[in-house]
Amino acid sequence: MEPLFTNRVANSGLVTLNLEEFIHSGERVLYDIKDNLFHGLILREKDFREFIKTHDWARYDGQNVAIVCSADAIVPTWAYMLLAIKLQNHAHRYVFGNLEALEQSLFEEAIAGLDAEEYRDAKVVVKGCGEKPVPTFAYVAIMQKLLPVTSSIMYGEPCSTVPLYKKPKAAVAE
Repeated sequence: MEPLFTNRVANSGLVTLNLEEFIHSGERVLYDIKDNLFHGLILREKDFREFIKTHDWARYDGQNVAIVCSADAIVPTWAYMLLAIKLQNHAHRYVFGNLEALEQSLFEEAIAGLDAEEYRDAKVVVKGCGEKPVPTFAYVAIMQKLLPVTSSIMYGEPCSTVPLYKKPKAAVAE
């Protein structure tokens, strides 16, 4: 007996890409260099270098660190560079900027690690409406990665998609 219903979604050959899976699980930490300023105004090199030597950098093991200065102070560039040196062997990722810049960097890292060839000539659905918030820039970045290789890209859920891109027929034959 023939089935009453055919699951056209299952038979469509669509590949679902869920950007929630690209969210790094490591803790996000904001390091504010204002805590190292003398009277909240200036960074004294001798004091800062002593802090760099004695601070427990292991507390950042596996974390993702955004480095900022929220005070209205002039901080020499080398101070941020010294922080980077110390974070290098501890933090998973560190950036100069706020937590949003850190999140963008984490997504860029994850998308850069994606093998686009796995999506060659595929019909891809970039999943939307998940349980965790995915920043809009991640959706733009995944388009940049996938457009050169996919045959089509849609947004949403496999049962209800918004078509975004379809490779021109002449390009498919090549």
